[in-house]
Amino acid sequence: MKFTAAQIAEVLDGNVDGSPEVEVHTLSKIEEGKEGSLTFLSNPKYTPFIYSTQATITIVNRNFKPKKKIKTTLIRVDDSYQAFTKLLEFYNQNKPKKNGICENTSIADSATYGEDFYLGEFSSIGQNVKIGDNVKIHPQVFIGDNVNIGSNTTIYSGVKIYEGCIIGTNCSLDSNVVIGADGFGFAPDENGHYTKIPQIGNVVIQDNVDIGAGTTIDRATMGSTLISTGVKLDNLIQVAHNVTIGSHTVIAAQTGIAGSTKIGAHCQIGGQVGIGGHLTIGDHVIIQAQSGVANSVSSDQRVQGTPAFNYRAYSRSYVYFKKLPEIKKELDQINKQLKHDS
Repeated sequence: MKFTAAQIAEVLDGNVDGSPEVEVHTLSKIEEGKEGSLTFLSNPKYTPFIYSTQATITIVNRNFKPKKKIKTTLIRVDDSYQAFTKLLEFYNQNKPKKNGICENTSIADSATYGEDFYLGEFSSIGQNVKIGDNVKIHPQVFIGDNVNIGSNTTIYSGVKIYEGCIIGTNCSLDSNVVIGADGFGFAPDENGHYTKIPQIGNVVIQDNVDIGAGTTIDRATMGSTLISTGVKLDNLIQVAHNVTIGSHTVIAAQTGIAGSTKIGAHCQIGGQVGIGGHLTIGDHVIIQAQSGVANSVSSDQRVQGTPAFNYRAYSRSYVYFKKLPEIKKELDQINKQLKHDS
């Protein structure tokens, strides 16, 4: 698809500075821009590239003032980063949409689905599954019995959704996500052997949730593991049984959350964070990457470290931690001198 600068400016409510007739057919980074591509400038450190980029069109903030000659046509907007994000959404919506049921698929007779449904090759849908409108299920997906999937949800290849789980509207599940596998529950007997505890709950994923590739969300022992509205999960995250994640919380890759922990709304959790079981994390909590959370955290806190504690206190402590060898050397010298003086 090709778009002129004038068409793009209309979509973004922007103004063209240059030729409104120039056309683009692809997107690029500003430093890698080529003729026929569209890019954007948001971060000031990339400003030098606007004078050398070969991109045909560049989105900039309205107050941008070039200090020397530029070749690219500018589209001036209030916020170039948000405008480019809006353009990506527009581009994605205008891509050709897959529809129809491929030949090598399996759909139970009791399953129902809405309009504009797509089911890719070698996918399987179980008994009593209910699927809304405009749902796209890519190849090699397994949907277990009694699963509900809301409208406008996309499920990419290799996803497994176990029986009884609920997926909301406008969700995206990337490749190899597993929803509803058994939680890690075993009871030891008097001989030290472990017996599996049946996991009879489910997973409930509310609306507008994005789940990255390889992430696993375990079903509850009883009740539901809950992923609330607007949550964004990165790749390779483990969410254990009976966990609750509050609305609009974002979690980066390789984080693990142990069973029955409750995480509040609007939290930001960095990569490789470990959160213990049966804890409560309040709203608007920020957990820095590679932290280990062993105790509950009240709302509006920012923590770091293992075990995690106040971010500012951690930063001050780390200054001394780096100097521990020097501090020890000085203490040894002081002790030696004290013994000598005595």
